Amino acid sequence: MTISLNSLPAIAGPVFVPGDEGFAAEIAAWNVATTHEPLVVVGATGPQDVAAAVRWAGTQGLPVFVQATGHGAVRPATGGVLITTSRMRDVSVDPLTRRARAAAGVRWSQVIEAAAPHGLAPLNGSSSQVGVVGYTLGGGAGPLGRRFGFAADHVRSIEIVTADGALRTIDADREADLFWAVRGGKGNFGIVTAIEFDLFEVDGFWGGGIYFPGTHAAELLHAYRTWSAGLPEEMSTSVALLRLPPLPELPEPLRGAFVVHLRVAYLGSDEDGAALLAPMRAVAPALIDDVSRLPYAAVDAVHRDPVDPMPSRERGVLLGELTAATVDRVLDAAGPAVDVPLAMVELRHLGGAFARTPAVPNAVSGRGAQYSLFAIGLGLPDLVPVVDAAIDRVLTVDRLPSGLLNFSGEAAPEALLANWAPADRDRLLRVKHAYDPTNVFCGGQAIVA
Repeated sequence: MTISLNSLPAIAGPVFVPGDEGFAAEIAAWNVATTHEPLVVVGATGPQDVAAAVRWAGTQGLPVFVQATGHGAVRPATGGVLITTSRMRDVSVDPLTRRARAAAGVRWSQVIEAAAPHGLAPLNGSSSQVGVVGYTLGGGAGPLGRRFGFAADHVRSIEIVTADGALRTIDADREADLFWAVRGGKGNFGIVTAIEFDLFEVDGFWGGGIYFPGTHAAELLHAYRTWSAGLPEEMSTSVALLRLPPLPELPEPLRGAFVVHLRVAYLGSDEDGAALLAPMRAVAPALIDDVSRLPYAAVDAVHRDPVDPMPSRERGVLLGELTAATVDRVLDAAGPAVDVPLAMVELRHLGGAFARTPAVPNAVSGRGAQYSLFAIGLGLPDLVPVVDAAIDRVLTVDRLPSGLLNFSGEAAPEALLANWAPADRDRLLRVKHAYDPTNVFCGGQAIVA
């Protein structure tokens, strides 16, 4: 299908069609397993570009997709208009109200840098290179979450372009149903062009990670099960089975190795943190132990997520409890005795503030969960069936019916809707019908086919 751009209104940013120089670079996602194939790409420089592109797509009967960093690119944007927001990078911090405002293309690293001089921190995720908007709208379960909750719980207002091309500012008092749905329902209702959210008085923490030999995986995971259950909310933790590539930039003990990575972020004294961590340190000898007092700007040291783009397939489930049977199942499916193309299998401790309904309720699901179980595999085309089967084996555990969109991967709409209880599911669909009755926004983790 070919599209004439003659009717496209004036756009301040660049516009690309297939074959144009710069088209491939513009559509590239961080998750390189996903290759977008839009008919038109609009490189938005501000909300007016987004609104104009959405209105034009409506006149052409085209679906609309959006991408900032491409970390959450789980499904290709095929046919239609892809709006890239990576040029929208304005960020501001108000130290008096302890709030930040981030445009659609801002990464968490920018917010952290802007907030740090004021002794403040956002509720970012495990990698500061991820975009603020997509992460937050999908819930946002980060290293400080057991103390403060989901990132979506602390959003004050949202600027959004809906399917009619209108630019709206929504909050708890203005279009409250839409405000509820977007915070947890992600990009199903429009394109968010800016977001305002709370910051927290955190200038540092005690934390980091410990790498253990993979041969001790069984002892470590079973110890983690009982140890983590008794931790205070001030300590957020996760543990991951990692199959690391033989890259020269990795330290020698980790290069090409299968290891267990314990991650810790504690909002308390070094002494109390060390006392809380002591039982896990005693389980097995560490290959590397870099847990220490850190400035918040060094928060990436907790998870040490990959920085370079990579092909990935991912999916997760939520657990009401972490049982010995679940640990055994994870070990059977991805432990040291099996050869699987899974880069990471992670157990993350939730509960605490994650379980509490925020002052302004939102559509984030799964608040009854105590843990998440998440797996990432190599998304190479020839490996996809093998990777998906391996992820299925890992996730075949006693799980909750609900989940988080950020952990749901490339699930079908009916599977995504199953994340919510019936009343919330019905409310989401009512909001979708009210603001996007023709399903213009049908990309990514779509709740309507």
